[in-house]
Parts: sequence; C-alpha cells; structure tokens
Amino acid sequence: MNEPKIACRNLWKLYGADPSGFLTQHDGRPSIEAIRKDGYIPAVRDVSFDVMPGEILVVMGLSGSGKSTLLRCLARLIEPTAGKVMFETHDMLAASERELIELRRHKMGMVFQNFALLPHRTVLDNVAFPLQVQGVGRREREGRAREVIELVGLKGREDYYPRELSGGQQQRVGIARSLAVGPDLWFLDEPFSALDPLIRREMQDEFLRLQKMLNKTIVFITHDFDEAIRVADRIAIMKDGAIEQLGTAEELVTRPATPYVAKFTENIPRDRLLSVKSVLTPAGSRKPAANSIHVDTMLTAVARRIMTDDASIDVVDSAGVLVGTLDRATYIDVLYGQEPLQ
Repeated sequence: MNEPKIACRNLWKLYGADPSGFLTQHDGRPSIEAIRKDGYIPAVRDVSFDVMPGEILVVMGLSGSGKSTLLRCLARLIEPTAGKVMFETHDMLAASERELIELRRHKMGMVFQNFALLPHRTVLDNVAFPLQVQGVGRREREGRAREVIELVGLKGREDYYPRELSGGQQQRVGIARSLAVGPDLWFLDEPFSALDPLIRREMQDEFLRLQKMLNKTIVFITHDFDEAIRVADRIAIMKDGAIEQLGTAEELVTRPATPYVAKFTENIPRDRLLSVKSVLTPAGSRKPAANSIHVDTMLTAVARRIMTDDASIDVVDSAGVLVGTLDRATYIDVLYGQEPLQ
C-alpha cells in the first residue's frame, strides 16, 4: 500500500498571547468557545489528513476559514503552534532552516494568486530563476526552462517581459517557474482566482492537462466549488480553522457531515456532479436489458431518456452485470429534493 506523500496530524495555528501555553492548559483540545473566550484566533484547529501520491486535495472555505494558513503551515512558511507534518520521510516541524530551504528548492513547487513575476526579467529568466538559485549552470537551467515553457504553451514568448503578457499568460509563467525544479509536491493557493472567467476555465483545463502528464501530488486552495469539482480527487471544507468534512465532491453533496457542509454545497448542480451509481435502486439477479446504461454515467447524460421513458432503466457495471435500476421518481427526488442521500 502506498504511503502518504504528506501526512498532517493534529495541526494547530493559534494567534494570541501564549498559544502554546493555552493549548497545554486545555490538554491540546480546546473548544472553539474556550479559544474565543480567551481572545485567541483559531487559524488552524486540530487538522489531520493524508495526501496520497498523485492525488489532488482541494481545500475550500470562506474567507477567514484558515485554508491559506493551513497550506503555509504544511510548507512551514508559517510556524504551526502544535501538531505534526510529515513530507515523505521528512518531519517538517523538526527540520532546520537549512533543511527547509533545500526541501522548498528541490522538492516543492508553489503557485500563489499573486503571480509574483520579476518584472525586469524575461519569461525565460523568470522560469529559470529557481534553478539559478540552486546554482544550476546557465545552459542547463535555460534548457530546462525552455522545456517547461513549451509544456505550459508559451513557446515563442521566451523573450517577452511580464508586462507584455496577458493575465493568463503571466499565470502560465508562474506555473512553469514552479515546475522548473521538478517538484514532488505542488502547493497552489487560489492560483486562478484573479483571472477572468473564460481565462480561468482555460487555465483549469491547462492544469488538468499538466496533471495528467506529470501526476504531481497537489494541495490546491480555492473558494470556488465549481473549480473544486473540476480538479479535485477529494475536497476538504474548512470553517473556523477546522475541517468540517473531507471526501469526494459526490460524498460532500450527497452525504454532508454537518449542516454547514450541507449549506455550503446546497446550490451545486447535482446532475453535473452525480453519477448513476449514487441514485440507483438495487436489482435482483437477472439479465439486463439491451439498452442498459453504465453505472458511472453522469445523471446529466441520461436526463432526456429518464424524462421521456416511463420505464425504469437497467444499470450495469463494466462487466455488463446488472447492479440496479434508475427510475424517474428517484432521479427527480435526488436532483430537486431537499433531503441528502442516505
């Protein structure tokens, strides 16, 4: 079984007079009421999760929920108050400053909402900059930079300056720069939120194309549930520094763990998110009909048929075995009813 690429255990970040002492007084598990009563700000509150190799974990929440602080604690750009973060075999909270610098230079890529490009450097020099910091020779770093510039679709613009690029192109430069070092772990903090909607969609497509090629382990911060649905393997929803629920988008929408998660996801178009397997009715052992549908078919794809055919539809798995049926009443209840699935 694969080991997690990054493992986070009981991570805390409190702001206030004596956060470490406060946690000790409460045996490491103070309530949100006690935190607020004593005047502390709960930026990250007892967070635990694993991110597996090649997985995209999206962390969501409203402004002030703690999602960006959590990412910075994972990379130790912000010093956590308590807890443990393991990156492969590296104990991030026990690492020296020198060890952290080396890990960030060679093992981690970071992309933030602010493109943070160097205005006096060309695209080529911006992308090659992390390799220059590593001490890589000019020929080698420029060769690698040209490779990733082509990878993100900017070939031919190597000699442009940031001011000569569109917002989407500037973000591609930021992505290329973070990829130049060949990171094992990629942190992205709302990388597309400053872009216009059409460009943002284009960059999401680009991101998914790159991930298919590179298979990076990614922690991706966003406040946009539509974006999360598109890119995530799993989604964590945060509130007041804590994770309310972590699961697939389908699990969050159909089986919300808390009223907050239910409210957070209530306006998500279910037909674009849910597959037939979420809503089928189990069937007995028999031969399926010839016009059966696959269990992973999205509900939106069967809308016309289910609304025009009075009979229920047989649902089969990849081996063609009957696993259930889908009927119009269940379809309507799931898409337009108020109750979560059981």
